[in-house]
Amino acid sequence: MTLSDRIRHFFHVISNVRPIVWICLYIGLTPVFGLIYWALPEGQFRIPDGAGTDFGSWLYYSIVTITTLGFGDYTPAHGWAQTVTAVEVMCGLTILGFFLNAVGSMKSEIDVTTEIEKQRQLRAASMKDKLLRSVPAILHSLNNFLTYCYAATTPLAKRDTTEHRYNPDFTIDDMADIYRPSGLGIDHTDASAIHRLMKAAQQTSLALDSLQTRVDLTQWPDLLEDCFTFVADCQMFTENDVPAEAKVKENATAVPHPLMGLSEFIKSNASLARKIETELTKIASE
Repeated sequence: MTLSDRIRHFFHVISNVRPIVWICLYIGLTPVFGLIYWALPEGQFRIPDGAGTDFGSWLYYSIVTITTLGFGDYTPAHGWAQTVTAVEVMCGLTILGFFLNAVGSMKSEIDVTTEIEKQRQLRAASMKDKLLRSVPAILHSLNNFLTYCYAATTPLAKRDTTEHRYNPDFTIDDMADIYRPSGLGIDHTDASAIHRLMKAAQQTSLALDSLQTRVDLTQWPDLLEDCFTFVADCQMFTENDVPAEAKVKENATAVPHPLMGLSEFIKSNASLARKIETELTKIASE
């Protein structure tokens, strides 16, 4: 390490010392030098008539010296007194310089921290604005997914074409009509309820995946985790994993039931969809 590097490192370390440390050192040196003056042999100072020579008097002289006030009532007349006085003055000036440097360094640190926090808040506001613009479309996809969860888990005879209240406590027996059309007012196709459900799951998964790409969701960790889980589940369980109707009828008495995997998929992801809906609504209302 070169000399310039050592000097740079020294001042870097000094700059990181808090101002309060220099103040305490500055104040602490005052009685120390006062004791030294008190211990010096007599005759080292010219003392005005009637002035005291106890510790309190030398403490006063030490304060006047380290602050460079120099009233002149006590005057160093000989070598030891002059040397100690000069050392105290230099210590006072040096510590004062380091104190001012530490104050400047701390102010710069505060300014940098403030700017970083300002940028963080601006970024957070920008991310929230992006999120809020995406909320209506995301809520629509989630609602659509929950609607087809209702269709897939409700017997055709019990399906309400206008009010779709998904029941999380459904049984596999309630899924008997998943291969029939949904019969819902929003569905104008003849596709089966399970096909419409898996298509809605795929569309919702794409919407949530796109949201994670466009918006930094780290400031909403619960929402980020739920979106990630929903997308991962939909990628792992696709329409190809749904058994054909003939296979279900053929193995209707098997344990576990052929539709058990689909049942678990619906329950876990419908729960996630509701949770994500709640989280998005809460964020939008803040």
